[in-house]
Amino acid sequence: MAIIGIGVDVVDIARFERQLERTPGLRDRLFVPAERELHPRSLAARFAAKEAVAKVLGAPAGMNWQDCWIGLSPAGPEIQVKDTVLAVAEARGVKRWHLSMSHDGGIATAMVVAEG
Repeated sequence: MAIIGIGVDVVDIARFERQLERTPGLRDRLFVPAERELHPRSLAARFAAKEAVAKVLGAPAGMNWQDCWIGLSPAGPEIQVKDTVLAVAEARGVKRWHLSMSHDGGIATAMVVAEG
């Protein structure tokens, strides 16, 4: 398999938390129901992961944030995609996603590697 793309993103947790508080509906627009009740630092890391996925895919127009989420498997967090994000990923030949997320010192970060 070959690497299709790599995406990295960082999020200032305090700023992200303020945005969630100031913008009613932002949490619902960015996250699927299973993610919405998580602590803001975890949401920030998940948002960084979604941004990293968008970067891997070339920031496709019309990407629905609900079509990419971070699920949990026995091995840990993993990228899940459907509809708009899945269509672009398939068109680019993505077969497998690799994800690393972390938060520390007020920053959340995520790195995504798409493999084909």
